[in-house]
Amino acid sequence: MLLAGLAAAVAAVGVGSIPATAADKSPPDLTGFWSLEAAPHANDPGLIAKLPPNTVVLDDTGITEFPSGDYGGLKPRPEALAAAQKWKPQDEMTLSRVCAAPSVIYAIQGPFPFEIYQTPTLIVFKYEYFDQVRLIFMDGRGHPPADAPHSKVGHSVGHWDGDELVVDTTHLAPATITNNGLDHSANVHMVERYKLGAGGKTLMATQWFEDPEVLDNNGARFIQWEKKEGNYVFPYDCDPSFATQYQQIGAPEGAGK
Repeated sequence: MLLAGLAAAVAAVGVGSIPATAADKSPPDLTGFWSLEAAPHANDPGLIAKLPPNTVVLDDTGITEFPSGDYGGLKPRPEALAAAQKWKPQDEMTLSRVCAAPSVIYAIQGPFPFEIYQTPTLIVFKYEYFDQVRLIFMDGRGHPPADAPHSKVGHSVGHWDGDELVVDTTHLAPATITNNGLDHSANVHMVERYKLGAGGKTLMATQWFEDPEVLDNNGARFIQWEKKEGNYVFPYDCDPSFATQYQQIGAPEGAGK
């Protein structure tokens, strides 16, 4: 209710700033609870065709994760590759890191659901994963200066391209790309396209990103969700004590005595 009220309040204040071209035709309504579609499905050819050149589509949507040393066709630059090759899964199982949220570069393709609240000037994405919330400004503003604060959800501006929602995101704090040691920089740039399927019960998206500091090519994912009425996201409530339990289970016999 708080998010819905926030979105409604911002919409009421900013109605006068809606460009005339956006007000001429009502866009699709993406509002609702969306859960990752587990059944196999083909990528939407229309969305895939709009990806820029030199882009590889990663096949790690859902619970799939690449093994160590496999980056799904991404081409890490030498320094980034060297850092990724030093990574071990145990690195994440510490009290300081086990509850560290990834950025939305990695988070949005995971198996957790999310909710969308849509108004003409603001769209809110509320994710179950790590309780992350994104504000997508639809009022024509640009991104803040490069030295503005960065976060795991970044700064997002959006517009409608026909029946597709286009979201441009910058100001993301460094975090994982593929959850196996390959991290993006603070200058990563992400562009998403969202489109409803026939009947409005399916939501499809491409997530494209570039990071010249880290990659010699660009990455993308195709993600598809299904609408489930009457559902809502639950609190994530990550418990860092899991790291201690992991260390105790994985410690050599007799260690710590």
